[in-house]
Amino acid sequence: MSDQTRGGSGGSDDVPEQVPVGAPEGATAAAASSGATGAAAAAASGTDAAGTTGTGSDDTRFFGQPRALANIFGVEMWERFSFYGMQGILLIYMYYSVEQGGLGIDQATATGIVGAYGGTVYLCTILGAWLADRLFGSERVLFFSAIVIMAGHIALAILPNLAGLGVGLILVAIGSGGLKANATALVGTLYRAGDTRRDAGFSIFYLGINLGAFLGPLITGFLQQNYGFHWGFGVAAVGMGIGLIQYSIGRKNLPASAGVVANPLPSSRYGAVIGIGLAGVAVIVVLVLLGVINAQNLAGVVIIATLGAAIAYFFVIVSSRQITSDDRSRVIGFIPLFIVNVGFWSLYQQQFTVLTIYSDQRLNRMILGWEMPVSWINSINPVFVIILSGVFAAIWTKLGPRQPSAPVKFALGAIIMGIAFLLFLPWANGAPNSTPLMAIVLILFVFTIAEMFISPPGLSVTTKLAPQRFHTQMVSLYFLSVALGTSIAGWLAQFYDPKNEVPYFTILGFIAIALGAALLFCVKPVLALMRGVR
Repeated sequence: MSDQTRGGSGGSDDVPEQVPVGAPEGATAAAASSGATGAAAAAASGTDAAGTTGTGSDDTRFFGQPRALANIFGVEMWERFSFYGMQGILLIYMYYSVEQGGLGIDQATATGIVGAYGGTVYLCTILGAWLADRLFGSERVLFFSAIVIMAGHIALAILPNLAGLGVGLILVAIGSGGLKANATALVGTLYRAGDTRRDAGFSIFYLGINLGAFLGPLITGFLQQNYGFHWGFGVAAVGMGIGLIQYSIGRKNLPASAGVVANPLPSSRYGAVIGIGLAGVAVIVVLVLLGVINAQNLAGVVIIATLGAAIAYFFVIVSSRQITSDDRSRVIGFIPLFIVNVGFWSLYQQQFTVLTIYSDQRLNRMILGWEMPVSWINSINPVFVIILSGVFAAIWTKLGPRQPSAPVKFALGAIIMGIAFLLFLPWANGAPNSTPLMAIVLILFVFTIAEMFISPPGLSVTTKLAPQRFHTQMVSLYFLSVALGTSIAGWLAQFYDPKNEVPYFTILGFIAIALGAALLFCVKPVLALMRGVR
């Protein structure tokens, strides 16, 4: 039985299933390893269609799995290759001087843009899910999203200065949101209900995610360091192009259910939807032209927009007359988890902001006389994810009903994340290139341990707490917490001063620890609100 069914019925389980979640996708390997069902795993896309079971087939041509899995595996791997490869060099491209091949943007502004961009990616997963559910189906949305992503990387590679940056990031954010929202859903359509290959298929799929996340920063970083930033962006476009080509060739192998529109929008409402969309775009354009939205406050704007959307979602669900008192209590019980999740991602996602700056200015990247590219630091986490996901899956399986409840896991994840920030202190305020490489490896290891406590269980408990009629909205709420945390990560980075690092790492570290401790203190009342869901 999937988490979707349990979430609707409100039943509790002795052994909570682990479900793939948002960011970084490498963490989802833990979900597949611990036995997530395809329907529950597919729910990570945020679409109801993701939870449907496909017609399936007996095809075993791809490591015992349907041949179509190879196509989805490939497009997701190359998308993650391009996404993390580009993100690995994005921040330094913005704040490096023109003489160094960069744009010379103020460092604080650059980190804010990176955070706003990351938050927008997760906001766009909601748009991608809606387009699949109401208009086009998951397969078409994924295909055209891949084209949009490739166009974004091409813009970064060939368009000069801020024009290339703006056009490129907008296209990549929209495309990545659409692809991320639907790739997992497509994997779910490859299997019939009860197909014992489903879990292994998701494990192979998430291996592709980790492989792309590992290789992307290595190759783009090497090209950036030796040939320039635009070569790095260019190879990201090539990677996405390879994924798109192989996917296009294999589209015909996907089952008919991959293109089903789960909840078609009535044609009578097309005009209203188009009007609302155009009005929204017009408002944004006007605010940009008037200077209300600008590069300096972009992260703050995304934070406010995301927070407003989250509050609206909570209000709509809790105030609905279509849910029971138990449902309402569970949604309220989700609020503390939502807050802690935001806090976790606001620190974790600083891998792409503060940690990039730290690696550029503080880290000794010399290995036997050769200087390692800055972006290679971003390839460390996927390796630990691959290793630790299986370890944690085995631990939770061994513990069974004795494993910690979701609130305890969330609390421990936040506390360990805070400890990871405090681990920067022995090397804080050091001279340039004074931090040993192994220190960052250790810190990222602790990052990943924290991730294993809070990321894989995140969507699992979300779907269990979701009322039957609001399953998609609750999944959207989870992604909004990731979007909010990612945006805050960019906003916080403006307060990071490489010349005085102690206050930054100390304050944020202890805030995360306090947030986790507060949730630990409140575990019993939170579990009471969750009405039997653990």
